[in-house]
Amino acid sequence: VYILGGGRTDFKRNLKKEGKTIRHLIIEAGKKAIDDAKIDPGEIQAGAVGNFNAGQFTKQLQLGAFIPEIDPKLHGIPTMHTEAACASGALSVLLGAQWIMGGFYDVVLVVGAEQQKTMSSLDGSDVLGAAADYHNEKPEYGDFMFPKLFGRIAQIYIDKYGASEADLAQVAWKNYAHAKLNPLAQMRDADLTLDCASQVSDKNPSVAPPLKVSDCSQITDGAASVVLVSGKYLDKIGRDKKKTARLLGFGHTTDYLALDKKDAPTFSTARKAAEKAFGMANLKPRDMQGAEVHDCFSITEIVAYEILGLAESGKGVELVKSGATTLPQVRNQKSGKVPFEIPVNTGGGLIADGHPVGATGVRQVFDAYQQLTSQAGARQIENAKRFLTFNMGGSLTTSVAMVWGRD
Repeated sequence: VYILGGGRTDFKRNLKKEGKTIRHLIIEAGKKAIDDAKIDPGEIQAGAVGNFNAGQFTKQLQLGAFIPEIDPKLHGIPTMHTEAACASGALSVLLGAQWIMGGFYDVVLVVGAEQQKTMSSLDGSDVLGAAADYHNEKPEYGDFMFPKLFGRIAQIYIDKYGASEADLAQVAWKNYAHAKLNPLAQMRDADLTLDCASQVSDKNPSVAPPLKVSDCSQITDGAASVVLVSGKYLDKIGRDKKKTARLLGFGHTTDYLALDKKDAPTFSTARKAAEKAFGMANLKPRDMQGAEVHDCFSITEIVAYEILGLAESGKGVELVKSGATTLPQVRNQKSGKVPFEIPVNTGGGLIADGHPVGATGVRQVFDAYQQLTSQAGARQIENAKRFLTFNMGGSLTTSVAMVWGRD
Protein backbone atom coordinates (compact mmCIF):
# COMPACT_ATOMS: atom_id res chain seq x y z
CA VAL A 1 0.00 0.00 0.00
CA TYR A 2 1.46 3.33 -1.09
CA ILE A 3 0.50 6.97 -0.53
CA LEU A 4 0.23 8.68 -3.92
CA GLY A 5 -0.79 12.10 -2.63
CA GLY A 6 -2.28 14.02 0.26
CA GLY A 7 -3.63 17.34 1.46
CA ARG A 8 -5.07 19.15 4.46
CA THR A 9 -6.77 22.35 5.54
CA ASP A 10 -5.48 25.22 7.67
CA PHE A 11 -6.28 24.22 11.27
CA LYS A 12 -6.48 27.84 12.46
CA ARG A 13 -9.74 28.46 10.61
CA ASN A 14 -13.22 28.74 12.12
CA LEU A 15 -15.63 27.18 9.62
CA LYS A 16 -18.78 28.48 11.30
CA LYS A 17 -17.50 32.05 10.98
CA GLU A 18 -16.84 31.36 7.28
CA GLY A 19 -20.42 30.12 6.88
CA LYS A 20 -19.14 26.63 6.04
CA THR A 21 -19.77 23.13 7.37
CA ILE A 22 -18.09 19.72 7.56
CA ARG A 23 -19.20 19.17 3.95
CA HIS A 24 -16.78 21.92 2.83
CA LEU A 25 -13.93 20.45 4.91
CA ILE A 26 -14.31 17.00 3.33
CA ILE A 27 -14.53 18.45 -0.19
CA GLU A 28 -11.53 20.79 0.27
CA ALA A 29 -9.17 18.18 1.74
CA GLY A 30 -10.27 15.50 -0.74
CA LYS A 31 -9.67 17.79 -3.73
CA LYS A 32 -6.20 18.69 -2.45
CA ALA A 33 -5.21 15.02 -2.11
CA ILE A 34 -6.45 14.12 -5.60
CA ASP A 35 -4.65 17.15 -7.10
CA ASP A 36 -1.47 16.20 -5.26
CA ALA A 37 -1.72 12.59 -6.50
CA LYS A 38 -1.99 13.90 -10.10
CA ILE A 39 -4.57 11.33 -11.13
CA ASP A 40 -7.98 11.54 -12.75
CA PRO A 41 -10.67 11.40 -10.02
CA GLY A 42 -12.36 8.70 -12.08
CA GLU A 43 -9.52 6.33 -11.11
CA ILE A 44 -10.67 6.32 -7.46
CA GLN A 45 -12.64 3.17 -6.69
CA ALA A 46 -13.72 3.66 -3.04
CA GLY A 47 -13.68 6.22 -0.24
CA ALA A 48 -13.41 6.21 3.57
CA VAL A 49 -14.24 9.08 5.92
CA GLY A 50 -12.83 9.19 9.45
CA ASN A 51 -14.99 11.25 11.83
CA PHE A 52 -15.78 11.07 15.52
CA ASN A 53 -18.95 12.99 16.30
CA ALA A 54 -20.34 15.14 13.49
CA GLY A 55 -23.81 13.98 14.52
CA GLN A 56 -23.56 15.99 17.75
CA PHE A 57 -21.11 18.71 16.69
CA THR A 58 -22.88 19.58 13.41
CA LYS A 59 -26.14 17.53 13.29
CA GLN A 60 -24.76 15.83 10.18
CA LEU A 61 -23.93 12.17 9.55
CA GLN A 62 -23.89 10.03 6.34
CA LEU A 63 -20.52 11.68 5.70
CA GLY A 64 -19.51 9.27 2.94
CA ALA A 65 -22.15 10.97 0.79
CA PHE A 66 -19.93 14.09 0.62
CA ILE A 67 -17.23 12.15 -1.27
CA PRO A 68 -19.18 12.36 -4.59
CA GLU A 69 -19.34 16.15 -4.10
CA ILE A 70 -15.52 16.31 -4.36
CA ASP A 71 -15.84 15.44 -8.05
CA PRO A 72 -18.79 14.14 -10.13
CA LYS A 73 -16.62 11.18 -11.21
CA LEU A 74 -16.80 9.88 -7.61
CA HIS A 75 -20.59 9.64 -7.80
CA GLY A 76 -21.64 6.05 -7.15
CA ILE A 77 -18.44 4.65 -5.60
CA PRO A 78 -18.72 2.77 -2.28
CA THR A 79 -17.87 4.83 0.80
CA MET A 80 -17.68 4.11 4.51
CA HIS A 81 -17.44 6.15 7.72
CA THR A 82 -15.16 4.95 10.55
CA GLU A 83 -15.54 6.00 14.18
CA ALA A 84 -13.33 5.24 17.18
CA ALA A 85 -13.16 8.59 18.97
CA CYS A 86 -9.81 10.31 18.36
CA ALA A 87 -8.55 7.24 16.45
CA SER A 88 -11.30 7.59 13.81
CA GLY A 89 -8.81 8.96 11.25
CA ALA A 90 -6.26 6.16 11.61
CA LEU A 91 -9.07 3.60 11.27
CA SER A 92 -10.13 5.15 7.95
CA VAL A 93 -6.52 4.88 6.71
CA LEU A 94 -6.38 1.28 7.94
CA LEU A 95 -9.71 0.47 6.26
CA GLY A 96 -8.45 1.87 2.94
CA ALA A 97 -5.15 0.01 3.28
CA GLN A 98 -6.88 -3.29 4.08
CA TRP A 99 -9.18 -2.88 1.05
CA ILE A 100 -6.07 -2.58 -1.10
CA MET A 101 -4.22 -5.43 0.66
CA GLY A 102 -7.29 -7.63 0.19
CA GLY A 103 -7.29 -6.93 -3.54
CA PHE A 104 -10.74 -5.29 -3.54
CA TYR A 105 -9.54 -1.91 -4.85
CA ASP A 106 -6.37 -0.34 -6.23
CA VAL A 107 -7.11 3.34 -5.51
CA VAL A 108 -8.83 4.56 -2.33
CA LEU A 109 -9.47 8.13 -1.14
CA VAL A 110 -9.31 8.57 2.64
CA VAL A 111 -10.54 11.75 4.32
CA GLY A 112 -10.57 12.59 8.04
CA ALA A 113 -12.58 15.61 9.21
CA GLU A 114 -14.07 17.30 12.27
CA GLN A 115 -15.83 20.63 12.82
CA GLN A 116 -15.80 21.40 16.55
CA LYS A 117 -16.12 25.20 16.77
CA THR A 118 -19.90 24.95 16.64
CA MET A 119 -20.73 25.32 20.34
CA SER A 120 -19.44 26.50 23.73
CA SER A 121 -16.39 24.79 25.23
CA LEU A 122 -18.59 23.30 27.98
CA ASP A 123 -21.05 21.79 25.48
CA GLY A 124 -18.17 20.72 23.23
CA SER A 125 -16.45 18.93 26.09
CA ASP A 126 -19.68 17.04 26.80
CA VAL A 127 -19.79 15.91 23.15
CA LEU A 128 -16.15 14.78 23.45
CA GLY A 129 -17.18 12.85 26.57
CA ALA A 130 -18.84 10.30 24.29
CA ALA A 131 -15.30 8.97 23.70
CA ALA A 132 -15.14 7.94 27.38
CA ASP A 133 -17.39 5.53 29.31
CA TYR A 134 -19.94 8.37 29.43
CA HIS A 135 -22.65 6.98 31.69
CA ASN A 136 -20.17 5.63 34.24
CA GLU A 137 -17.38 8.23 34.08
CA LYS A 138 -19.44 11.42 33.70
CA PRO A 139 -20.88 11.15 37.27
CA GLU A 140 -17.32 10.63 38.58
CA TYR A 141 -15.41 13.22 36.52
CA GLY A 142 -18.15 15.78 35.79
CA ASP A 143 -17.70 18.54 33.21
CA PHE A 144 -14.56 18.65 31.05
CA MET A 145 -14.13 14.91 31.42
CA PHE A 146 -11.13 14.46 29.13
CA PRO A 147 -8.76 16.94 30.76
CA LYS A 148 -9.71 15.30 34.07
CA LEU A 149 -9.21 11.76 32.76
CA PHE A 150 -5.75 12.66 31.45
CA GLY A 151 -5.01 14.69 34.56
CA ARG A 152 -5.65 11.42 36.41
CA ILE A 153 -3.26 9.54 34.06
CA ALA A 154 -0.65 12.27 34.63
CA GLN A 155 -1.03 12.00 38.41
CA ILE A 156 -0.69 8.18 38.29
CA TYR A 157 2.47 8.62 36.18
CA ILE A 158 3.92 11.25 38.52
CA ASP A 159 3.17 9.13 41.60
CA LYS A 160 4.77 6.04 40.04
CA TYR A 161 7.86 7.56 38.39
CA GLY A 162 8.47 10.84 40.20
CA ALA A 163 7.98 13.12 37.19
CA SER A 164 6.98 16.76 37.65
CA GLU A 165 4.68 19.34 36.06
CA ALA A 166 7.79 21.04 34.66
CA ASP A 167 8.68 17.77 32.90
CA LEU A 168 5.29 17.76 31.15
CA ALA A 169 5.93 21.36 30.05
CA GLN A 170 8.87 20.14 27.92
CA VAL A 171 6.38 18.47 25.55
CA ALA A 172 4.22 21.60 25.25
CA TRP A 173 7.25 23.86 24.68
CA LYS A 174 8.65 21.54 21.99
CA ASN A 175 5.37 21.19 20.11
CA TYR A 176 4.66 24.93 20.13
CA ALA A 177 8.20 25.52 18.83
CA HIS A 178 7.63 22.97 16.04
CA ALA A 179 4.28 24.60 15.12
CA LYS A 180 6.11 27.83 14.29
CA LEU A 181 7.65 25.94 11.34
CA ASN A 182 4.23 24.75 10.11
CA PRO A 183 2.28 27.30 8.01
CA LEU A 184 -1.01 25.42 8.57
CA ALA A 185 -0.73 24.91 12.37
CA GLN A 186 -3.42 26.31 14.63
CA MET A 187 -0.90 27.80 17.10
CA ARG A 188 1.75 28.86 14.55
CA ASP A 189 1.64 32.48 15.75
CA ALA A 190 1.70 31.67 19.48
CA ASP A 191 4.79 32.09 21.63
CA LEU A 192 5.19 29.64 24.48
CA THR A 193 8.33 29.80 26.57
CA LEU A 194 9.40 26.84 28.69
CA ASP A 195 9.04 29.10 31.72
CA CYS A 196 5.42 29.95 30.87
CA ALA A 197 4.60 26.29 30.09
CA SER A 198 6.02 25.20 33.46
CA GLN A 199 4.00 27.46 35.75
CA VAL A 200 0.37 28.13 36.53
CA SER A 201 -0.43 31.77 35.70
CA ASP A 202 -3.26 34.01 34.48
CA LYS A 203 -2.06 33.30 30.94
CA ASN A 204 -1.73 29.57 31.61
CA PRO A 205 -4.30 28.51 34.23
CA SER A 206 -4.63 25.05 35.71
CA VAL A 207 -7.30 22.96 33.95
CA ALA A 208 -7.16 19.53 35.61
CA PRO A 209 -4.14 19.35 37.93
CA PRO A 210 -1.38 18.65 37.07
CA LEU A 211 -2.44 19.78 33.56
CA LYS A 212 -2.48 23.44 32.53
CA VAL A 213 -3.97 25.03 29.39
CA SER A 214 -0.64 24.66 27.56
CA ASP A 215 -0.69 20.90 28.26
CA CYS A 216 -3.96 20.50 26.31
CA SER A 217 -4.81 20.24 22.61
CA GLN A 218 -7.14 22.87 21.21
CA ILE A 219 -10.69 22.82 19.88
CA THR A 220 -10.10 22.67 16.12
CA ASP A 221 -11.85 22.62 12.75
CA GLY A 222 -9.98 20.77 10.04
CA ALA A 223 -9.60 17.93 7.56
CA ALA A 224 -6.80 15.88 6.01
CA SER A 225 -6.81 13.41 3.13
CA VAL A 226 -4.59 10.84 1.42
CA VAL A 227 -4.85 8.78 -1.77
CA LEU A 228 -3.81 5.17 -1.12
CA VAL A 229 -2.88 2.91 -4.03
CA SER A 230 -1.57 -0.58 -4.74
CA GLY A 231 1.92 -1.29 -6.10
CA LYS A 232 0.22 -2.81 -9.15
CA TYR A 233 -1.50 0.52 -9.84
CA LEU A 234 1.78 2.45 -9.52
CA ASP A 235 3.36 0.09 -12.06
CA LYS A 236 0.39 0.54 -14.39
CA ILE A 237 0.65 4.34 -14.40
CA GLY A 238 4.46 4.29 -14.52
CA ARG A 239 5.18 5.98 -11.19
CA ASP A 240 8.39 5.25 -9.29
CA LYS A 241 7.66 3.31 -6.08
CA LYS A 242 10.88 4.64 -4.55
CA LYS A 243 9.57 8.18 -4.68
CA THR A 244 6.60 7.70 -2.37
CA ALA A 245 5.74 6.29 1.06
CA ARG A 246 4.73 2.67 1.66
CA LEU A 247 2.91 1.07 4.59
CA LEU A 248 5.40 -1.39 6.13
CA GLY A 249 3.41 -2.55 9.14
CA PHE A 250 0.44 -1.80 11.39
CA GLY A 251 -1.12 -2.80 14.68
CA HIS A 252 -4.61 -2.07 16.00
CA THR A 253 -5.92 -2.94 19.47
CA THR A 254 -8.94 -2.10 21.63
CA ASP A 255 -8.84 -1.88 25.43
CA TYR A 256 -11.75 -1.58 27.88
CA LEU A 257 -13.59 1.74 27.64
CA ALA A 258 -13.31 2.92 31.26
CA LEU A 259 -9.96 4.29 32.46
CA ASP A 260 -10.10 2.40 35.77
CA LYS A 261 -10.22 -0.92 33.88
CA LYS A 262 -6.90 -0.13 32.15
CA ASP A 263 -3.38 -0.63 33.48
CA ALA A 264 -2.37 3.06 33.47
CA PRO A 265 0.29 4.30 32.91
CA THR A 266 1.67 1.12 31.24
CA PHE A 267 -1.22 0.58 28.81
CA SER A 268 -0.14 -2.92 27.78
CA THR A 269 -3.01 -3.28 25.27
CA ALA A 270 -1.80 -0.18 23.38
CA ARG A 271 1.73 -1.63 23.49
CA LYS A 272 0.50 -4.68 21.59
CA ALA A 273 -0.52 -2.41 18.68
CA ALA A 274 3.04 -1.05 18.50
CA GLU A 275 4.57 -4.53 18.77
CA LYS A 276 2.36 -5.77 15.91
CA ALA A 277 3.33 -2.83 13.69
CA PHE A 278 7.07 -3.27 14.28
CA GLY A 279 6.78 -7.06 13.93
CA MET A 280 5.01 -6.78 10.57
CA ALA A 281 7.57 -4.24 9.34
CA ASN A 282 10.45 -6.32 10.77
CA LEU A 283 11.86 -3.12 12.29
CA LYS A 284 12.64 -1.77 15.76
CA PRO A 285 11.66 1.57 17.36
CA ARG A 286 15.24 2.83 16.98
CA ASP A 287 15.02 2.24 13.20
CA MET A 288 12.62 5.19 12.91
CA GLN A 289 13.83 8.63 11.83
CA GLY A 290 10.67 10.42 12.97
CA ALA A 291 7.22 9.94 14.48
CA GLU A 292 3.80 11.52 14.78
CA VAL A 293 2.28 10.49 18.10
CA HIS A 294 -1.00 11.32 19.79
CA ASP A 295 -0.48 14.22 22.23
CA CYS A 296 -4.05 15.23 23.08
CA PHE A 297 -2.36 16.21 26.36
CA SER A 298 1.35 16.51 27.18
CA ILE A 299 1.25 13.38 29.35
CA THR A 300 -0.09 11.37 26.39
CA GLU A 301 3.07 12.02 24.35
CA ILE A 302 5.29 10.90 27.24
CA VAL A 303 3.21 7.74 27.75
CA ALA A 304 3.29 7.17 23.96
CA TYR A 305 7.11 7.19 23.93
CA GLU A 306 6.98 4.25 26.35
CA ILE A 307 4.10 2.44 24.61
CA LEU A 308 6.01 2.63 21.31
CA GLY A 309 9.33 1.45 22.75
CA LEU A 310 11.14 4.74 22.14
CA ALA A 311 11.77 4.90 25.90
CA GLU A 312 11.64 2.38 28.74
CA SER A 313 8.85 2.57 31.31
CA GLY A 314 9.26 5.70 33.41
CA LYS A 315 11.94 7.11 31.06
CA GLY A 316 9.68 9.04 28.66
CA VAL A 317 10.40 12.28 30.50
CA GLU A 318 14.15 11.74 30.16
CA LEU A 319 13.68 11.26 26.40
CA VAL A 320 11.92 14.58 25.85
CA LYS A 321 14.32 16.41 28.20
CA SER A 322 17.31 15.04 26.27
CA GLY A 323 16.17 16.88 23.13
CA ALA A 324 16.04 13.62 21.13
CA THR A 325 12.40 14.24 20.10
CA THR A 326 12.97 17.91 19.20
CA LEU A 327 13.83 18.95 15.64
CA PRO A 328 17.49 20.04 15.34
CA GLN A 329 16.14 23.22 13.69
CA VAL A 330 14.57 24.10 17.06
CA ARG A 331 16.98 22.32 19.39
CA ASN A 332 19.94 24.39 18.24
CA GLN A 333 18.55 27.15 20.44
CA LYS A 334 19.56 24.86 23.33
CA SER A 335 22.97 23.25 22.97
CA GLY A 336 23.90 19.72 23.94
CA LYS A 337 24.30 16.24 22.46
CA VAL A 338 21.34 13.89 22.21
CA PRO A 339 21.44 10.09 22.72
CA PHE A 340 19.74 9.42 19.36
CA GLU A 341 17.46 11.48 17.14
CA ILE A 342 13.78 10.86 16.53
CA PRO A 343 11.94 14.17 16.06
CA VAL A 344 8.34 13.71 17.23
CA ASN A 345 5.33 15.81 16.16
CA THR A 346 7.36 18.02 13.84
CA GLY A 347 4.32 20.07 12.80
CA GLY A 348 3.25 20.79 16.38
CA GLY A 349 1.27 17.67 17.21
CA LEU A 350 -2.28 17.86 18.51
CA ILE A 351 -1.25 20.42 21.15
CA ALA A 352 -0.03 23.07 18.69
CA ASP A 353 -0.91 21.98 15.15
CA GLY A 354 -4.47 21.30 16.33
CA HIS A 355 -6.74 18.33 16.97
CA PRO A 356 -9.77 18.16 14.65
CA VAL A 357 -10.61 14.80 16.18
CA GLY A 358 -11.55 12.68 13.15
CA ALA A 359 -8.85 14.29 11.00
CA THR A 360 -5.90 13.72 13.34
CA GLY A 361 -5.02 10.14 12.34
CA VAL A 362 -5.13 11.06 8.64
CA ARG A 363 -3.13 14.25 9.26
CA GLN A 364 -0.43 12.16 10.96
CA VAL A 365 -0.20 9.89 7.90
CA PHE A 366 -0.09 12.93 5.59
CA ASP A 367 2.82 14.26 7.71
CA ALA A 368 4.58 10.88 7.39
CA TYR A 369 4.14 11.09 3.60
CA GLN A 370 5.51 14.65 3.51
CA GLN A 371 8.56 13.71 5.61
CA LEU A 372 9.31 10.57 3.57
CA THR A 373 9.05 12.45 0.27
CA SER A 374 11.05 15.50 1.46
CA GLN A 375 8.07 17.85 1.23
CA ALA A 376 7.99 18.99 4.87
CA GLY A 377 9.68 22.34 4.27
CA ALA A 378 11.16 24.05 7.34
CA ARG A 379 10.33 21.06 9.55
CA GLN A 380 11.93 18.45 7.28
CA ILE A 381 13.78 15.59 9.02
CA GLU A 382 17.02 15.00 7.15
CA ASN A 383 17.09 11.76 5.16
CA ALA A 384 13.90 10.32 6.69
CA LYS A 385 13.39 6.73 5.44
CA ARG A 386 11.33 5.14 8.22
CA PHE A 387 8.47 6.88 10.00
CA LEU A 388 6.03 5.94 12.77
CA THR A 389 2.46 7.15 13.37
CA PHE A 390 0.47 6.47 16.54
CA ASN A 391 -3.17 7.56 16.84
CA MET A 392 -5.35 6.62 19.78
CA GLY A 393 -8.95 7.18 20.87
CA GLY A 394 -10.50 7.65 24.29
CA SER A 395 -8.31 7.19 27.36
CA LEU A 396 -5.93 4.94 25.34
CA THR A 397 -8.89 2.74 24.37
CA THR A 398 -8.35 2.30 20.62
CA SER A 399 -4.71 2.30 19.50
CA VAL A 400 -3.41 2.31 15.93
CA ALA A 401 0.32 2.21 15.19
CA MET A 402 1.61 2.33 11.61
CA VAL A 403 5.16 2.11 10.24
CA TRP A 404 5.79 3.90 6.94
CA GLY A 405 8.88 3.90 4.76
CA ARG A 406 10.37 4.63 1.39
CA ASP A 407 12.39 2.06 -0.53
